Amino acid sequence: MVKRVVGMYFSPTGTTEKIVQELVEILAIKFGCEKAYVDFTLPGIRETAQSFGKEDLVVFGTPVYAGRVPNVLLKYIHTVQGGGALAVPVVLFGNRNYDDALAELQALLAEDGFLPVAAGAFVGEHSFSEILGAGRPDNADMEVADKFADDIHMKLISEDIPETARLLEVGGEYPSKGYYQPRDRKGNPVDIRKVKPKTSDNCTDCKLCVEVCPMGSISFDDVREFTGICIKCGSCIKKCPEGAKYYDAESYLYHQHELEEEYTRRAEPSLFL
Repeated sequence: MVKRVVGMYFSPTGTTEKIVQELVEILAIKFGCEKAYVDFTLPGIRETAQSFGKEDLVVFGTPVYAGRVPNVLLKYIHTVQGGGALAVPVVLFGNRNYDDALAELQALLAEDGFLPVAAGAFVGEHSFSEILGAGRPDNADMEVADKFADDIHMKLISEDIPETARLLEVGGEYPSKGYYQPRDRKGNPVDIRKVKPKTSDNCTDCKLCVEVCPMGSISFDDVREFTGICIKCGSCIKKCPEGAKYYDAESYLYHQHELEEEYTRRAEPSLFL
């Protein structure tokens, strides 16, 4: 029997957090048990190992980057000890596609000793854009999440849960064949891996960007400088109160506009039980 529901998530712009917390809130009410959260967005949290047991139900969420679980998280995810806990892997994608990310996250959790019992791919505002998936997850998405939590609860109280991991059919492949590769109009690959945000004169040196960078890569002494990698999560740009962070790399802007033009339809969540 579930005695604790835990939400674990990496959520630089808050979209994954919103869905994971909604699922945890509903599930904890349904099971009449305690709840807890592990937000491993910032690097300091990822220095502490997490472990769970058979009385835990863990909703584990990450965003989708290039169709996959963010590769900077793979080492950390494998430090998490499932201990036979039930798991609901959740990914958030920016209105394009979740590709192999959900299959990958489910498999990683199973390898860590979790027992996947449900899985979901939800839509959140794209980290590159304020147009792609704007304002999502929205009220309609939250209603879907609430119903999903109800369905998970019903499954767990009405079915015998196996003691060994059985992977759900969630679409995509694991191991994945690779990452989503943006291309220009001539079909040539567009590489944005080394692109980093610039800082305008609107900056007031409040240091918020330093505090919210999930890689700890923005210099405290000079917020225009990077001391590590940029994963294009959008946190510093979307959270800057002065709008001082921006991209000006032609390759990045091309890819951003291409996505905004091609994926105007409203993508919907995909749920698996």
